[in-house]
Amino acid sequence: MGTVKLLTDAEVEGIPAAKEVFDDIRATRKSDFINNFWRGLANDPPLLRRTWEGLKAVMAVEGALDPLTREMIYIAVSTANGCSYCVHSHTAAAKARGMTEAQHAELIAVIGLAGQTNHLVTAMQIPVDEEFLV
Repeated sequence: MGTVKLLTDAEVEGIPAAKEVFDDIRATRKSDFINNFWRGLANDPPLLRRTWEGLKAVMAVEGALDPLTREMIYIAVSTANGCSYCVHSHTAAAKARGMTEAQHAELIAVIGLAGQTNHLVTAMQIPVDEEFLV
């Protein structure tokens, strides 16, 4: 159960600042769907706008990383941070961007291995090799 109310479209209609962001989300994503994350943030329109603008600046622009790679990185970081909501939403986004079952399986294997080796090296406090400090 959430800790904030998830605002409906009807409720957002009465909050011009939130409606403006929802309209931009729909236009940017070319979809009428507004997910629960944004509906929760709509309770605080300035936070909604800041968060959407930040996400849009990183995830919805042309760049050196293709959109699928960005989504896969988001899945890995969300896994490391223990954010089930983001793992689900960005896995759906990655699949919509063409992630195959084989890519998903490989991604999960990399995430699992990285978590294991990160914990081992942290537990052993292994010093970083001089060659890696470039």
